[in-house]
Amino acid sequence: MAGAQPLLSIITVTYNAGAVLQRTLDSVAAQDYPQMEHVLIDGASKDNTLSLLEAHAAQMPRTVLLSEPDKGLYDAMNKGLARATGDYVLFLNAGDELADSHILTEIFASAVEADVYYGHALLVDLDGQPHGLRQPLPPEKLDWKSLQWGMSVCHQAFIVKRSLAVKYDLTYRVCADIDWMIRTLKLARTAHYTGNVVCRFLMDGLSSNRRKLAWKERYQVLEKHYGRFTNLLNHLYIAVRFFVKKN
Repeated sequence: MAGAQPLLSIITVTYNAGAVLQRTLDSVAAQDYPQMEHVLIDGASKDNTLSLLEAHAAQMPRTVLLSEPDKGLYDAMNKGLARATGDYVLFLNAGDELADSHILTEIFASAVEADVYYGHALLVDLDGQPHGLRQPLPPEKLDWKSLQWGMSVCHQAFIVKRSLAVKYDLTYRVCADIDWMIRTLKLARTAHYTGNVVCRFLMDGLSSNRRKLAWKERYQVLEKHYGRFTNLLNHLYIAVRFFVKKN
């Protein structure tokens, strides 16, 4: 891989995502980075998702398309990892977009063979209108301990060597992503902060029940990795920060 542009596998998982999917497909198709494959994992959608994916696959030179029932989001993401062949992987969910057509070229030109490349995510609404950078902002020096206060890097702004990308733990329903990122970073030796906006992240509201589940699962994940006492102190800090910001 040294001296050559690495192959990037962009993994997009979908289920009944026809209303927001085209913007994602268009942003991938518009990239000027030549070493790229698009792995499309669909959960047997019942809307027009599959027809959009098939049309995209017919135009893209390197595309993997699978549509079958799955056990949820993280099972589908594991299927994507299993079918990816790139040196690196990036998860780009339906509705999300790469920042612009040059971003991948700029990222891989900014450092050679880093284990991880990461940057910012710009929040956008359904109309594509920006709502500022996702908070908290990513640290300029990232390792697995950087996530002890929560998801400091957006999943869609995180590119990692495929050899380091572990499987998602399906015991978590909504927070397997932060567990996956921590376990991946434990294996990484170098993480390069690009300073770029890597993706346009589509905002979506969690229901109150899913928000409660997310808080519970995240607490469990962080306790597993950082210990009970450290996690308790960190969550007291998170709670104080939340109420100060709210008021």
